[in-house]
Amino acid sequence: MPELPEVEALVHHLRENAVGRVVHRVDVASLQVLKTFDPPWTALHGQEVVAAHRHGKHLDLEVADGLHLVVHLARAGWLRWADTMSAPPPKQGRGPLALRVHLGPPGQGPGFDLTEAGTKKGLAAWIVRDPKTIASVARLGPDALGITRTQLEDLFDKRTERLKTSLTDQSLIAGIGNAYSDEIMHMARLSPYATTGKLNSEQLDHLHEAMLTTLTDAVARSVGQDAARLKGEKRSGLRVHARTGLPCPVCGDTVREVSFADKAFQYCPTCQTGGKPLADRRLSRLLK
Repeated sequence: MPELPEVEALVHHLRENAVGRVVHRVDVASLQVLKTFDPPWTALHGQEVVAAHRHGKHLDLEVADGLHLVVHLARAGWLRWADTMSAPPPKQGRGPLALRVHLGPPGQGPGFDLTEAGTKKGLAAWIVRDPKTIASVARLGPDALGITRTQLEDLFDKRTERLKTSLTDQSLIAGIGNAYSDEIMHMARLSPYATTGKLNSEQLDHLHEAMLTTLTDAVARSVGQDAARLKGEKRSGLRVHARTGLPCPVCGDTVREVSFADKAFQYCPTCQTGGKPLADRRLSRLLK
């Protein structure tokens, strides 16, 4: 799933390449991707792109009359930029293409496709005048890149969830997903099963530093990369996530995994859980 660093890089790319251009046409290949119908997508036609923003893991393209095309890429969505877009409108309901935006005369100018792989569809797009009217934007907590140490302590105070759950709760902290939460906890040397509200002052210091360092470094690696290379760049920078069975780059222990029905997380026992592997079931405690 694209997380804060990748979405930030895509927004940066749009600022560099889309702002100042005019939306000539929007092609909708999958009607289910559109979550709003008033204003219609044709309201974007003829409008100059004036800005690109990020709200957590949402991408926001703003045009001159105050409309916003807001996109959440979900688990398998992506933005694919092209210097020349295909002119014929795509056929609906075929392939991964969900929506196409022409930022020049079709067949002559640049633009981008919103695509989604797989059969489980979650990619969503809204056309609104105020992004905060979108429920998933309105509920966002403070952005992970801007959160202070004091804010973090206040947010976690008296919470009983596990740390992994809290870090990926968008209403608590916006922008962190499955991959970067694993990386942050590894850098902070904290167990995914640690109780959020019981972290001591030193642990909160380490967690805050790890959060800012991990995300800032990932943004620095990602911004300026071609959109097609961003996924590979993300994978190359990960230390434990998606590295089950490989040696931890810090201590050399084997990276372990806990699997759930539709996702998994990875961690290092030596660095994070006192050398004890976590049981691979949802409500487990440390194995004794």
